[in-house]
Amino acid sequence: MAIYQKAEEFVYTLFKDKLSAAYTYHNFNHTLKVVEAARAIAAAENINTSDTDALILAAWFHDTGYVIGCEKHEEKSVGILQDFVKNESISPEIVAVAEDLIRVTEITAVPKSELQNIIRDADSAHFAGKNYLSISETLRQEWATISDRHYTDLEWAKGNLKMLLEHHRYFSDFAKNNWQKKKEKNIMRLQEKIIELTKLSKKEAKKSAKKDKEDKPERGIETMFKVTLNNHTQLSQIADSKANILLSVNAIIISIALSSIIPKLDSPNNAHLVTPTFIMMMFSVVCIIFAILSTRPKVTSGAFTRKEVGDKKINLLFFGNFYKMPLDEYQWAMNEMMKDKEYLYNSMIKDLYFLGLVLHRKYKLLRITYNIFMVGIIVSVIAFVIAFKMNVTNS
Repeated sequence: MAIYQKAEEFVYTLFKDKLSAAYTYHNFNHTLKVVEAARAIAAAENINTSDTDALILAAWFHDTGYVIGCEKHEEKSVGILQDFVKNESISPEIVAVAEDLIRVTEITAVPKSELQNIIRDADSAHFAGKNYLSISETLRQEWATISDRHYTDLEWAKGNLKMLLEHHRYFSDFAKNNWQKKKEKNIMRLQEKIIELTKLSKKEAKKSAKKDKEDKPERGIETMFKVTLNNHTQLSQIADSKANILLSVNAIIISIALSSIIPKLDSPNNAHLVTPTFIMMMFSVVCIIFAILSTRPKVTSGAFTRKEVGDKKINLLFFGNFYKMPLDEYQWAMNEMMKDKEYLYNSMIKDLYFLGLVLHRKYKLLRITYNIFMVGIIVSVIAFVIAFKMNVTNS
């Protein structure tokens, strides 16, 4: 029939000009295979000429709707067939049958006639093909690109097996006699592949679990960092508390001296108290200065560069290195650090190290402060005793 040639040329041109290259399965090659399969079944089943015409016409046009979109493409294919036959001398009865055949290629449709059985079998002829697995991969690629549906190798193999076992069967005698056994071979190939992929998946899972276990910090390391950091924090609090005690005591001494002793020093009778009072005041002021130095925070730049993060030169765990940075930059830097186990551990080690340096400075200044306070008390008491003895002797 000359109409076959026209239909083939029309569909070929249509797919070439309008079908997206993303359709790696539903394309002209698939359509051609369906047409060939339909012809083979129709000849074997002795289908009459008019029904064969309708069957072949439906086979050519059954996926043309994909040029418009994959959603409800069967009805779109029917519309394209109707536009094609307007300028052709084809019997309306043949066109009507072809339209019904196109609609029944929808996966959930149930064929109700011999012709419908044939078009369904022709559309799934590849289930019995030797290259079924590779053809299936083209559909997987198409779904990933067009519908953003992604599957692992194991998921895809299981989905194909379920399709062949639960959702598909051949209807025509020709397909049952010639394709069913080949389909069963493909089912066995899928089952073997699933077993192989399952074993591989278990191995990969074990490797991944082992790697996660290796990458995960050991409990002893975590405990060490927690205990050390807690000890540093407590020692810092103790140092600050000691400094506050010294500040308070010396402030009280100065307050008492200013309010009770110094106002009386202008009297000639109290002249002997000037030197001891000055000594006491001097030591108290020096103690206050050193106590303040021990608690005075050191202000850093508060900013870093991406180069410093890349070179692992910045400690992101210390607030003084990032308080001026925007949140997004700090988040980026922290994510970079957390990706690198060595950088993360080194940052925690640096944090402990510099906390130790701060503690050393605090306790060194506190020791000096306590020594000054102790010497000051002793010297002041001695000075007062000497002053009183000299005053008694002079009087």
